[in-house]
Amino acid sequence: MLFDTHCHIQFNAYKDDRDSVIARCTEKGVIMNVVGTQIPSSISAVDLANTHDGIYASVGIHPIQHDVVDVEEEADSFQTRGEQWDDELFYTLAREPKVIGIGETGLDRFHIRTDLSIEEIFNKQKDLFLKHYDLARSVDKPLIIHVREAHDEMIDLLVALERKQKDEGTTGGKLRGTIHCFTGTWSHAQKYIELGLHLGFTGVITFPTKASDPNTMNVLEETIFNMPLDRVLVETDSPYLTAQILRGTRNEPWLVEECVKKIAAIRGLTYDEVAEVTTYNAKRLFGLAI
Repeated sequence: MLFDTHCHIQFNAYKDDRDSVIARCTEKGVIMNVVGTQIPSSISAVDLANTHDGIYASVGIHPIQHDVVDVEEEADSFQTRGEQWDDELFYTLAREPKVIGIGETGLDRFHIRTDLSIEEIFNKQKDLFLKHYDLARSVDKPLIIHVREAHDEMIDLLVALERKQKDEGTTGGKLRGTIHCFTGTWSHAQKYIELGLHLGFTGVITFPTKASDPNTMNVLEETIFNMPLDRVLVETDSPYLTAQILRGTRNEPWLVEECVKKIAAIRGLTYDEVAEVTTYNAKRLFGLAI
């Protein structure tokens, strides 16, 4: 059994063959966390979870969806919606039995408007993140945290929020969650781990080293080699970030097995050992029966 802790099979990339994709994943024993990035995709994630065994959902607004920007990704191109947070809707969705996480939410320096300063953009993203943070604490569910080219800022924000909670003696669940698609340094990883968070690894870890940036994979492998196994999660971010074996095609959640293979190779473990521990970690984090 494998657990893809972050995928988007509710997206239009699967509109023609979603049932077939789900069937392939079910056949391979893959549990899925289908993650919302705005209101419609959060609702459709919950709908999928409620109508399929082995599928769960997370709900939230991606940091770049709070504004209107053009996005070009390997498997998609679109314009974000400029969505606003809806307290009542998200509190209702968050209490659905098969909703296991809040997000994805976070900070993104990559896809941003050019007519605003980074300070203005981050202030908007931080305000949106705070709404997810408060919701996650109130319903005691983990955060699905997106960080792109903003690890230092995210760490500072989390430290400040946790210090504020402690100083004020605020009630609510302890900070839990995962840094989705972790691509930071071992130093960043250590700080996230100290905060009580997990790290999610995608097909990026299977990519070959780029001649233009030969240290990228070495940095990721260092993190995977050194970090405690009980904080490791695997994910695909489908339809994006397809593992190297099928790179250039649409990603599917069953390809999370390639992440497991790579981690096993780095850690000197068997495939089954990594599959077991990462599935156990996910079930524990998301409060599912172990």
